Amino acid sequence: MIWLFLLFIVAPLLELYVIIQVASVIGGWETIALLIVESALGAYLLKRQGYATLAKISQAVNEGRIPSNELIDGLLLLVAGALMLAPGFIGDVLGFLLIIPVTRLPFRAIVRKRFEAGKYSSFFAASSTGAGGTRFVGTFRAGSGGGFFDTTGSTKADPPSGELRP
Repeated sequence: MIWLFLLFIVAPLLELYVIIQVASVIGGWETIALLIVESALGAYLLKRQGYATLAKISQAVNEGRIPSNELIDGLLLLVAGALMLAPGFIGDVLGFLLIIPVTRLPFRAIVRKRFEAGKYSSFFAASSTGAGGTRFVGTFRAGSGGGFFDTTGSTKADPPSGELRP
């Protein structure tokens, strides 16, 4: 609950304070121009890194392996885009740290450790359950007996061959 307070109250006030301080040093129009230029640069870099990450995900799937690092990179790029969406210098600096591959590595390690420790499992479990406690996976529903049930009514014991298995 405290993180919501920090996210929605403290962070915007801190961003506003930094913008006012920068504007008092370099001027108002220059501050606005700097915010626009860094947002455009961030959008360009985010687009390039996003395409590169999609290519790496596609390559991993074609090789028959689960793209774990690539998916974490995609999540971090999503967060970077959200940070760069709102005007402000602090969010943009954090966004740039998440966009640049070398500086993204420590964040990837943190997210991986949290996933491995099960810190996010309650969020994803709560958001992915359907009616009756079953999980939906594409057009399939995982039943309580461990089998997969197609939503059209046919029962599948295993996923089709050639697909990735967990």
